[in-house]
Amino acid sequence: MAHPSTCTFCQIVNRTAKGFIVFEDESSMAFLDIRPLFPGHCLLVPKTHYETLTDLPGPRIAPLFENAQFLAKAVQEACASQGTFVAMNNTVSQSVPHLHIHIVPRNRQDGLKGFFWPRHKYQGEEHMHSTQTKLMDTIQQLQKGL
Repeated sequence: MAHPSTCTFCQIVNRTAKGFIVFEDESSMAFLDIRPLFPGHCLLVPKTHYETLTDLPGPRIAPLFENAQFLAKAVQEACASQGTFVAMNNTVSQSVPHLHIHIVPRNRQDGLKGFFWPRHKYQGEEHMHSTQTKLMDTIQQLQKGL
């Protein structure tokens, strides 16, 4: 098990490592994936270090997935996509051993087939900043509407 002091996602949560944060509440945080399938691909993590879904205490499941549901709507709207792909890995294919939910904008015929997906890099840090801003603005507008 990764120790929170060496966990990349814990470092982003604690702001000791750079992250393009798009959402935060008392229990979770979402930031842009640095190796996105498409721009707008976010990772939602619990702020407390849990390695997998099975490690997450029962009372923390609902708030995390309510945020995943909310972010799926925000990503779709901010990215003007037709839908989203929401997924997580447990141990296998989990590049960072900290529970995280992928929220990916999707469009029909976007090239993703099965699980052999090409990655679409950001054009640079400015592209990441503009995507971050777009998502944060959409999240703020959606929160006002709640």
